[in-house]
Amino acid sequence: MYPASFEYHRASSVKQAVGLLAQHGDDAKLLAGGHSLIPLMKLRLAQPGHLVDIGRIPGLSGIRVEKGAVVIGALTTHEYVASSPAARQSLPVLAEAAGSIGDQQVRNCGTIGGSLAHADPAADWPALALALDARITAVGPAGKRAIAADEFFVDLLTTALRPDEMLTEVRFPIPPAGSGAAYAKHVHPASRFAVCGVAALLVPGSGGTCKDVRVAVTGVGPKATRAGAVEHSLDGKKPVADAIAAAAARAADGIEMSADLQGSVEYKQHLTCVCARKALERAAGAMKA
Repeated sequence: MYPASFEYHRASSVKQAVGLLAQHGDDAKLLAGGHSLIPLMKLRLAQPGHLVDIGRIPGLSGIRVEKGAVVIGALTTHEYVASSPAARQSLPVLAEAAGSIGDQQVRNCGTIGGSLAHADPAADWPALALALDARITAVGPAGKRAIAADEFFVDLLTTALRPDEMLTEVRFPIPPAGSGAAYAKHVHPASRFAVCGVAALLVPGSGGTCKDVRVAVTGVGPKATRAGAVEHSLDGKKPVADAIAAAAARAADGIEMSADLQGSVEYKQHLTCVCARKALERAAGAMKA
């Protein structure tokens, strides 16, 4: 299928891109890697009158480590993250998760900023952002602001970004020494999206316990969300097999799910618990490394 007609703009700077968004309002969409927006346009589920290409804006790609965080530019591709020495050394789960996204073509073209801004309910990055307490930088006419991941994902394909703002970078705090993080997902065999994905972070406390637990789920509902019941169940406990199993059994508690082509609500609930257990076990294993 072919998209509806639109006017194409190639932005050469963040300021120009933001200006075009402010000028055209809801009728404008940003184009980064294209792997989220273009399919919607071809199906005519999205019909922007103005397409603002930000793919050639300098300074929006790359990874750096500063002030205790891994900072990733919005135009950084999934493949770049997957192969980044900085990511692998400072926060390995980022590289591991990025390497599981789509196929090679998708990883070479798709961007982390595009994925987060699009907020597809089956995307991988939203769960990582929530579990790792990321902060997302947005730039608009009024300047720059940081948005906590917990406040960023609002609903299906909806974020806290304003119509005249663009996402420019993501900051992932480096967890305390000895922490373990992991991402486990059940992959759709055709799209490689997450039928269910669970990201987990375990921060060690005294006596081998967990003093901070963050778990997030994607793929099973309208948006990625924290699995609070799992976090409360494991907080303050040692991440041993029985405790992990008990916590994982509560992974679906409080998470909105509905039946669709991927399966029934009961199937999704079961799958969420399975993926949560895998993620927690891997995170606990990483704590011991």
